[in-house]
Amino acid sequence: MVSFVVRRLVYSVLVVFGVVTIVFFIMNLLPDPSRMMMGQRADIATQTAIRHELGLDLPPWQRYLRFVEHAATGDFGRSFTSNRPVLSSIWDRFGATATLAISSMILASIVGIGIGIVSAIKSYSLFDNASMLFALVGISVPSFVMGLLAMLVFGSWLDWLPVSGYMWEGGELHIEYLVLPMVVLAFRPVSIIARVTRSSMLEVMTSDYVRTAKAKGAPWKAIVFRHALRNALNPVVTTVSAWLAGLLVGVYFIEYIFNWPGIGLQAVDAITRSDFPIIQGTVIFSALIFVVVNFVVDIIYAWLDPRVKLG
Repeated sequence: MVSFVVRRLVYSVLVVFGVVTIVFFIMNLLPDPSRMMMGQRADIATQTAIRHELGLDLPPWQRYLRFVEHAATGDFGRSFTSNRPVLSSIWDRFGATATLAISSMILASIVGIGIGIVSAIKSYSLFDNASMLFALVGISVPSFVMGLLAMLVFGSWLDWLPVSGYMWEGGELHIEYLVLPMVVLAFRPVSIIARVTRSSMLEVMTSDYVRTAKAKGAPWKAIVFRHALRNALNPVVTTVSAWLAGLLVGVYFIEYIFNWPGIGLQAVDAITRSDFPIIQGTVIFSALIFVVVNFVVDIIYAWLDPRVKLG
């Protein structure tokens, strides 16, 4: 188990290093940051001073080493628009994104696994066909389209829920602001988790140990939850972790549509304002979240299924 963890840790570090390297070379293809910071009318002396401060007058290999060194300490520079440290700006917004992402994944996991179990038990029934049709719609319709439809129906026509804003206003909790973006964000993961759970459960339900449990007269609930579901969870855990990692790094369209103050909305604003430090910091931070979540999931996966360590 120790060697398995060490291997995964080494792979994770290499992935992060590769992302940092790619980000550096891409950012060096963009226009001169000193001109972006000072505008088109900045004098030559000011631009020269800024280029020196940012290290842009150094040879490329020195800039690369400097960038990697600073990135390793969490220093991604300062925002062009707010002049705040990039990591602080991202971290301040990450709480809003984490709240939305985790609540959405909890909802998606509960509903998706529940639908998948019932569909597998009642395979090819009316419920199974209806749920798989629902899953197909959820996978096919983009999240931003679902968000706009939800705003139109529940926010405008029915006037049940607010369509814009954050749930913490003036130190008070307004949970109604979380409902629409949470449900919209969970819609697609629910569909995928339901399909994966159903497929995995159908495969496990035909295995020898399940048939043996049935032959011994084990209770139906014990067969489903103790024998079948536990052994069917591996692909479900992988699916949930992949979606959680994706949601944690910011769902740009959903946060933008619902004006949710997470790192996704911040990244969209940075792109429109050409705030390069925020953009590169968000990319590296997102990669780090992906790597950490996948690393943890690999450990959980190996714990659930010891055969994984043999690979």
